[in-house]
Amino acid sequence: MNQSIDENHKLMVIEEDNDELFFADEENDGLVFVDRNKEQHRGSWKILIVDDEAEIHDVTKLALDDFIFEDKYLNFFSAYSGEEAKQIIQENPDIAMILLDVIMENDKAGLELVQYVREILGNKLVQIILRTGQPGQIPEKTVIQEYDINGYKTKTELTGIKLFTIVRTSLKAYSALRKERYKSERLEKTLKQLKEIQFQLIQSEKMSLIGHLVAGVAHEINNPLGFINGNIQLSVEYIKNILNLLDLYQAEFPNTPAAIQKKIKDIDLEYIRNDLPKLIASMEDGTERIFNISDSLRTFSRSDTENKVYFNIHDGLDSTIRILKHRLKASNNRPEIIIYKDYTEIPEIECFAGQLNQVFMNLLANAIDALEESNQGLRYEQIKNNPNCITIYTKWEEVKKSVVVKIKDNGAGIPEEIKKRIFDNFFTTKAVGKGTGLGLFIANKIITQNHKGIIKINSKIGEGTEFIITIPA
Repeated sequence: MNQSIDENHKLMVIEEDNDELFFADEENDGLVFVDRNKEQHRGSWKILIVDDEAEIHDVTKLALDDFIFEDKYLNFFSAYSGEEAKQIIQENPDIAMILLDVIMENDKAGLELVQYVREILGNKLVQIILRTGQPGQIPEKTVIQEYDINGYKTKTELTGIKLFTIVRTSLKAYSALRKERYKSERLEKTLKQLKEIQFQLIQSEKMSLIGHLVAGVAHEINNPLGFINGNIQLSVEYIKNILNLLDLYQAEFPNTPAAIQKKIKDIDLEYIRNDLPKLIASMEDGTERIFNISDSLRTFSRSDTENKVYFNIHDGLDSTIRILKHRLKASNNRPEIIIYKDYTEIPEIECFAGQLNQVFMNLLANAIDALEESNQGLRYEQIKNNPNCITIYTKWEEVKKSVVVKIKDNGAGIPEEIKKRIFDNFFTTKAVGKGTGLGLFIANKIITQNHKGIIKINSKIGEGTEFIITIPA
């Protein structure tokens, strides 16, 4: 005879043969056995017996020992109080059926457990059969009306074949409900995936159209801009020649007529001579800035093909910053938002350049929004003493062969409950008309799905928010 102690179940193995293990229950002085042949079947139905009488547990297990439903045996769990049952249910959320006594540690312990399962845990699948030895104390009609149960029987009634019948009926109902829930969850998941695909297709087509449009506009701007810039250069030469002619004329004819002297004084010729070069220089600067914006638009709106192309991440970041420059400038309400660029040498990587630029645009625009929200209620001088800033950091991780991009603001930060949902579809904290909840959702999809990368968020209240993007080369 082989003897050993099972600490978890407080059972002692007293005999063993090829098919069965016999256990002595030290607490309840009972004998239970496990059929090893049950292991050959696919899984089991978890049945929880909740009763403060050990005899009820033994009788129930004995009556249902050879029960099989859908090629599965029963796997029994025992609890001798409502509180003990709660712990077992928490650890085993897939319990199919509960055979529940009503009166245990108190007169309503069983009913309180029903409320806990249905309302607190929200478990609507498990089949709950109440068994009572005192039916008069808890009227059946009252219980059925007020509690979400699946059956109410007396202990003397629920024996033998009737127990078999109600267990089979309950497991059949549980199995059907579980299958329906599975189908519902699969359908819901499929619908969600279809919506996501639809939004991605719409967004992709939208970005493609915008890309072609912006590229066309940039091209159309460049043509007349080149003409203007060329004419400015000629104008500089013409003006220089005219001024040289005036100098020569004044040198050769110092005693000019009174009418000419009056005209020189009226137009303030000396001021014009000094200011005209500055005027021309400002025009040159303006055309150069338009050239840069046009170039940034073409870089930002690169039309992605089906294949990835090699792209310099820094070019994408810089073009995005130039496009957003109007939002970074100082206003009547706040000083300029400062951009700190901590770039390190990184190689070009194969990617969908236009899509990455879209990600950078969403993150930088969100950072600006966060800073403007954090400024609310602050005076201009207060903001000036603690300037709004966005830091962009890049590095190359040689071991992982990946580019890392970090975009951090020093705004108010994001609460934990919002941070958990930040990449959810249609989730936004912005006012109606100011946000769709698609920006970060799409950014996440572009990084994780289209580039097999990672995007994470770190944020602390009062310290700001940082997005970390890792893109494999």
